[in-house]
Amino acid sequence: MKEVFLPGNLEELWRALEREPAPRPYCGGTDLLVHLRSGKTDPDALVCLERIPELSGVREEEGGLWIGAATTHARLLDDPLVRARLPLLARALSTLGSPPVRNMGTIGGNICTASPAGDTLPPLYALDGEVELRSRDSSRRMPLRRFITGPGETALRPDEILAGVRVTPDGTYNVHHFEKIGIRRAMACSIASLAALLRVSSSGEIEAARLAWGSVGPTVVVSGEAEQALLGKRLTRDVLEDAAERARKAVSPIDDVRASAAYRREVSGNLLLRLMEHRPL
Repeated sequence: MKEVFLPGNLEELWRALEREPAPRPYCGGTDLLVHLRSGKTDPDALVCLERIPELSGVREEEGGLWIGAATTHARLLDDPLVRARLPLLARALSTLGSPPVRNMGTIGGNICTASPAGDTLPPLYALDGEVELRSRDSSRRMPLRRFITGPGETALRPDEILAGVRVTPDGTYNVHHFEKIGIRRAMACSIASLAALLRVSSSGEIEAARLAWGSVGPTVVVSGEAEQALLGKRLTRDVLEDAAERARKAVSPIDDVRASAAYRREVSGNLLLRLMEHRPL
């Protein structure tokens, strides 16, 4: 039986982490428990973060929103600040897992698991999310795009925890779109997903675009070429087809039990065509 620590504040957390040579911080444990059962991970001790109030909640800070790493997906979905100012993230959260999973799983866990299929990651990439990392003696920030270095790999140091993520919403974007494709309608790991932010003028021209795809590369995929292909254009089928072809060249999917690489590549482009639904009437 592994020792489990339940610190109630940051000082207790640092003491728990220093007590064991290779402790494993966690919160909801929705991924960790699976890995423990399968033998993929075997930490010396488990350190639960869910009782530390400094790591939970949503608050306005520095012109943006700070989201504590230990905040559950269900709590984020219910938060009025998230729903009003981060509708793209709220849409992704609504597709994540099942109610029990959303009640246990946390945004920090989704980020640190660093799965290419993590549902919150494409929205956070499109929103230029920035992670806050803390150790006993210091704290630092870095863009989420730099924090996640590969499948299941991050820039987190052994003496650090992910404390939270900062997002500065840009209220000028008036199209917020998230969609994922899975092998079933609910509780499905995504085959491909797209988070899109567009600023469309009153005359129908695309003035700015942010696009991020999940499950089609070792990390979330962004494509400056696909974004540039939209700028100054209208949301027509031809314009989106051109951007979709550029997206298919940008992604680097693999074959697995859920889908072939060829299917994922095709779907990555096709997801852009859904933006036709947001054309001005």
